[in-house]
Amino acid sequence: MYGKCLMIQGTASSVGKSVLCSAFLRIMKQDGLKAAPFKAQNMSLNSFVTRDGLEMGRAQVTQAQAAGLEPEACMNPVLLKPTGDRRSQVIVEGKAIGNMTAMEYHQYKPALRKRIREIYETLESKVDCVVIEGAGSPAEINLRDGDIVNMSMAQAADAPVLLVGDIDLGGVFASLLGTVMLLTEEERKRVKGILINKFRGDVKILEPGLRMLEDRIHIPVLGVVPWMDVELEDEDSATERFRRQSGSGDIEVAVVKLRHISNFTDFQSLALQPGCRLRYAEKAGDLEHADLIVIPGTKNTIEDLMDLRKRGLDQAIIRHARSGKMVFGICGGYQMLGNRLRDPDHTESGIPETPGLGLLDMDVVFEKEKRTVQASGRIACSSGWPAQHNGLALDGYEIHAGRNTTGPEAVPWLQIQGRTDGIMNPRGNVMGTYLHGLFDDGQWFAAVASQIRALRGDSAQPSAPLSFEAFREKEFDRIAAIVRSSVDMDAIYRIIRGEAVPCASELPR
Repeated sequence: MYGKCLMIQGTASSVGKSVLCSAFLRIMKQDGLKAAPFKAQNMSLNSFVTRDGLEMGRAQVTQAQAAGLEPEACMNPVLLKPTGDRRSQVIVEGKAIGNMTAMEYHQYKPALRKRIREIYETLESKVDCVVIEGAGSPAEINLRDGDIVNMSMAQAADAPVLLVGDIDLGGVFASLLGTVMLLTEEERKRVKGILINKFRGDVKILEPGLRMLEDRIHIPVLGVVPWMDVELEDEDSATERFRRQSGSGDIEVAVVKLRHISNFTDFQSLALQPGCRLRYAEKAGDLEHADLIVIPGTKNTIEDLMDLRKRGLDQAIIRHARSGKMVFGICGGYQMLGNRLRDPDHTESGIPETPGLGLLDMDVVFEKEKRTVQASGRIACSSGWPAQHNGLALDGYEIHAGRNTTGPEAVPWLQIQGRTDGIMNPRGNVMGTYLHGLFDDGQWFAAVASQIRALRGDSAQPSAPLSFEAFREKEFDRIAAIVRSSVDMDAIYRIIRGEAVPCASELPR
């Protein structure tokens, strides 16, 4: 009989905790266990809406999918969505409760502890094992008193901990040793194993260092995980994707890199589509050769629109659209395409009103309540090129606080449950929608790519679209196989059962 939980903590942010959790959850699923993810607190602008209309962090969505479970908000009870350098929207059990400064939230956290524990215990009672993810590092000693996500959570769940270090960053032995030294004696007892992640090279070169590390901290090293080029959705904006081109093909897509970009997971599936070559644009020159410009979602629509103007990106987008090339906006990017944006209740910023890019005939008013819902729509266009795709289903989810009022030049192209969700200009080259995830099955990008090719007189035949869901399943199995072959899973299962695992130096020779 297995124990009920395993916790993955790291020496820092972005050491690969989220991906390793996904891998362990897929391994447990393959081994016949019902396992579920859990992260008490997540900070990210990449979020998702569950079937019951609740919001949660994208990392735990991916982990639930790896485990073969439907994502539920109980897997991520607290989500922080930064609205600026010092404030975040606080989402508890899937519902936004308001914006708080860092100090206000620090003072509020003790009230969350009991509720988080209750949510965890309910989840734990329904599964064979919970894989718990920490956040950042447990060695942030200035934050220990307010901790709800690292060692405090391990204690609440009575969880054994695996500590992960990222060797690709450099200094992995110092970071692992230093983290363990900064833990209290009770916290150190919870750390049952060490994992070194993102290694490139021959493990034999590491072995002397591994033994020396074990001799100093008396915790076994249970595996060295090689570097994995993982094409799963990113947890937050600490990603290499913003700095490199993804995919290959004849259609160049430039996604505008907004300051507060959110839900850019929309484009990880897009980058995998046949014919798509995707990159992120930070300056006007980056848009020059694009076939399609995409303006993504943002937590701060008005502020990010003003930032576009400072960088000269607004005029580059307008020139692109007026030349007849395609511009597509999603959520906040959709709102920017309108004539005017109003925020009378200061829902998003202290700026009550600002002109939009004027590329779509609509005005936007921000409201206090967010719309969070999974949605299924269909192309329904009375004229223009999308009409040839009428009836094509587009599935996804909505997370927004805006309400649109359209003018006579607005042409509806997407209907969701009898209401217009997306509009375009009469020319059909500027379009927008609130629907996140519409590129995931590849059908809509295939339609857009065909139109781009038609505009430039290209007769190239499109390749079959790729389903991101099917790709994701293969990716889960791939990373599970890599992790299974590079860590001691037998030892990890013993740790979950509460059994002792010795260091290599303690074994008889």
